[in-house]
Amino acid sequence: MIDVATLPEVLRLEPVADNRYQARHQHEGGDVERDVVFGGQILAQMIMASAMKDGGVKEVKSIHTIFARPGTYSQPMVYEVDSMHSGRTFSSDTVTAWQGNRLISRGIVLLTADEPDLIRHTTVTMPSVPGPEDPAGRRDQRVFPGAEGLICHGVDTRSDEAPGAPELFVWTRYSKSFDPPIVNQAILSWATDGFMIGTTMLPHPGVSEGVAHQAISTGPVGHTVNFHERFDASEWLLMAKESIWAGRGRAYGRCNIFTQDGKLAANYTQDCMVRAFPDVPARPGTKQVM
Repeated sequence: MIDVATLPEVLRLEPVADNRYQARHQHEGGDVERDVVFGGQILAQMIMASAMKDGGVKEVKSIHTIFARPGTYSQPMVYEVDSMHSGRTFSSDTVTAWQGNRLISRGIVLLTADEPDLIRHTTVTMPSVPGPEDPAGRRDQRVFPGAEGLICHGVDTRSDEAPGAPELFVWTRYSKSFDPPIVNQAILSWATDGFMIGTTMLPHPGVSEGVAHQAISTGPVGHTVNFHERFDASEWLLMAKESIWAGRGRAYGRCNIFTQDGKLAANYTQDCMVRAFPDVPARPGTKQVM
């Protein structure tokens, strides 16, 4: 069972009505440069809202979320859980994020109980990249609040000066782990939202996160995380990201997440918006990447 008092503040959901929970923001009061709630926060808090109904007995197999509207840090976020099915092995919930009467996002969470192997295989392998101890790693805080984030090879997704292949490798870990696996899953899911748009821009000179929300309009619109092996949030995890397509104002990327000893902990995909503002001419940088 989940001891809510031991959780990080951003994962402590407060019941406000039947199957409705209010959550704290990463940035309270909206005093930030860009007042748009980070999608990773919504993913993590949706998972915790789903966990609240049964105390975290099950763990997440997958969560698929649509980001319909931007949220603001200046208003409370309330999560409403609608249980579609609750069985011995599988459960499924629809979780809706609200700010007042404004629907912000909706997710479908599939939960599962642990079972022994009948079959087992993994067809992807961990890439060979510098470890988290490499001094060339670039620190990046688009991970769970208080966690460490390190981008391999020192890649700066905000720079226009070093275009390269649309792939990015990011190490992350939190300061502690939790007994219910679902809490570790919420912590990791937070980190899955922040890097894919920057990854998809890497091959395109003059187009980077450094001009996002100024000359170009970007944002995630759909996000799916699948969990596989259990993992410890306090141990290093490698997110191996690649953007396999971009065009028509959109981009698509996928990522495999490995424990440091090479086990496949999770993977995710993201649909993004990457487009010019209507009154700003499209910038160059549309070369095909093979």
